[in-house]
Amino acid sequence: MTETAGTGRDTEAVSRFVESFAAQLVEAGMQRMPARIFAALLSSDEGALTSAELGEQLQVSPAAVSGAVRYLAQQHMVAREREPGSRRERYRVHSNQWYEALTNREAVIKRWEGALREGVTSLGPQTPAGRRMAETLAFFEFVDDEIAAMMERWRVHRDRTFGRG
Repeated sequence: MTETAGTGRDTEAVSRFVESFAAQLVEAGMQRMPARIFAALLSSDEGALTSAELGEQLQVSPAAVSGAVRYLAQQHMVAREREPGSRRERYRVHSNQWYEALTNREAVIKRWEGALREGVTSLGPQTPAGRRMAETLAFFEFVDDEIAAMMERWRVHRDRTFGRG
């Protein structure tokens, strides 16, 4: 077993987990490097690592880390923070990263709804294309309502399971 000094972790097992979970994220549609970075951050005890730490752990360049973190930040899955007294940045996975990611998707759905409403108006609601557009709009309105209700149920469940925090 390979351990990191004082942590009691099997670094090889952690590496296997990171690559395995990243592969699952890639299969679901995430880009490979952001998936690896996210899995590494998620599996770190502090939930935060520097670019150098990520590069060393994943054997990738600083440029690869930078691009992946930029993508993850845009998806609201990680945040950048400065180390006190340093110019170095640490990248932190949100404690509620899935909530943040879904909330971000909710904003995208709202924009799609606006565009679809415009499409229904411009195509005419009685045309075949307008009806198809209206059905698509109704689907996204339904999904939007369901996500909001689901997220509220999640907050209650999370608080009951893990306590307020």
